[in-house]
Amino acid sequence: MSTTTHAPKGLEGIVATNSSICYIDGDRGVLAYRGIDIHELADHSNFEETCYLLWFGRLPNRSELKDLQQKLAEERRLDPAVIEFLRQAPKTALPMDVLRTAVSALSFYDPEDRKNDHDANVHKAIRLTSQIAMIVAAYDRLRKGKNVVEADRSLSHAANFLLQLNGTKPSETAERALDIALILHADHELNASTFAARVTAATLSDMHSAITSAIGALKGPLHGGANEAVFRILETIYREKADPVAYVRNMLAQKKKIPGFGHRVYHTEDPRATHLRAMSRDLGRSSGQPQWYDMSEKIESFVKAEKKLNANVDFYSASTYHTLGIDVDLFTPIFAVSRISGWTAHVIEQLDDNRLIRPRAEYIGPNYPNRYVPIEQR
Repeated sequence: MSTTTHAPKGLEGIVATNSSICYIDGDRGVLAYRGIDIHELADHSNFEETCYLLWFGRLPNRSELKDLQQKLAEERRLDPAVIEFLRQAPKTALPMDVLRTAVSALSFYDPEDRKNDHDANVHKAIRLTSQIAMIVAAYDRLRKGKNVVEADRSLSHAANFLLQLNGTKPSETAERALDIALILHADHELNASTFAARVTAATLSDMHSAITSAIGALKGPLHGGANEAVFRILETIYREKADPVAYVRNMLAQKKKIPGFGHRVYHTEDPRATHLRAMSRDLGRSSGQPQWYDMSEKIESFVKAEKKLNANVDFYSASTYHTLGIDVDLFTPIFAVSRISGWTAHVIEQLDDNRLIRPRAEYIGPNYPNRYVPIEQR
């Protein structure tokens, strides 16, 4: 028997690869894409520019950004067969399940489906970024008996998504709020879904397979589904006219986990939460729905004082998305609308310098040799 190494549960703290995409310092609460602090990007950039940074390793000049915006606009179309699939999908299906299946089907209609080189994967990244946003919006409208809205090539990625979701051009406030949210969710190093994408890509599978793996991982409530759980709590408190602090105190007394707090990586405030808190507050005031932020703020203050836990990216994104008019079961699909930029960047990076990802497991079963016993003697 080999000496046990007591591998950390959940691979916590294990460095699994080299990457030049995302930098995190959990002790200082730093998140940066290609070395640029997330606060700078949220304050000055837009989602399309952030996509360029993730895919090409640097910020674009004006003409390069315009070219990418045009390419994203050109790819805002879905094959009629994909629209028909969305139309035929059960109206009661989870949007994440529909998205996972639709993304897998997109490979049938991709003009470079058999190519797996660097340039083809960059093209697929652009296509998937446009298409995933369209799938989420189109399915939501179809399940509600509404028509699919055509894209407007003159609008930004964020504005197009809200247009295709709600059927009307969004306000500048709503557009900018979603744009910042997309930037904040674009990448986060080797989170579960990104790691799943890289593991799949490392077998030399294709981009669509890798992204389908990522969506499957994102669906889980311990990853992308946490903000849904946050809003279910806010919704219950509002409906029952309960006191937010008393409600959460009761949850803790029942040993229930409060979603939206704590993080595997950050030991201080999640830097993404800093922006989402302000967005939740400002959107609540401008839309005449301050109650969602007010409840959230009271819960955050209590949990921080009681459990010494900081709010993470999921906590304030719940109230932010609701105030934007987004249904709760679309919260996780919208995570994918953003994270597709980071997923594809990681798939490209993995395939540019590939080695099959094949870790080992620490064996803790019966000692070897554990002899076979004939069935008559058992």
